[in-house]
Amino acid sequence: MGLLDQLTSSLGGGQQGGLVQGLINMVNSPEIGGLEGVVQKFKDGGLAAAVGSWISTGENMQVSAEQIQSVLGNEHIQQIADKMGIDTQQASANIAEVLPQLIDQLTPNGELPEGGLLEQGMSLLKGKLLS
Repeated sequence: MGLLDQLTSSLGGGQQGGLVQGLINMVNSPEIGGLEGVVQKFKDGGLAAAVGSWISTGENMQVSAEQIQSVLGNEHIQQIADKMGIDTQQASANIAEVLPQLIDQLTPNGELPEGGLLEQGMSLLKGKLLS
């Protein structure tokens, strides 16, 4: 089973599929700056240890909905909430649960992948979720 299949099956079922799709759209947005931009936002937000654990091969540290809201900001969370048909507080809680897994699976070797490879993988995953 390839990385994209694993991501889709482990994170993409039911309503979570909409969440994963929203997170992928967020990560791919130019204003975020890709996976590296997301990682930097968490580092800048004082959560370097947490995001580092998601990238590393060890256990993922958990973050709270409030921490997600603080780091990502209302605009990104509102877009995901609207797509899922839920409020921003529930969206933040869902993101706090899924984002560590998503980043963990996008960094299977414990390091950020090269930009081109990540963009290709994200595009393929987006295509799978939308079909």
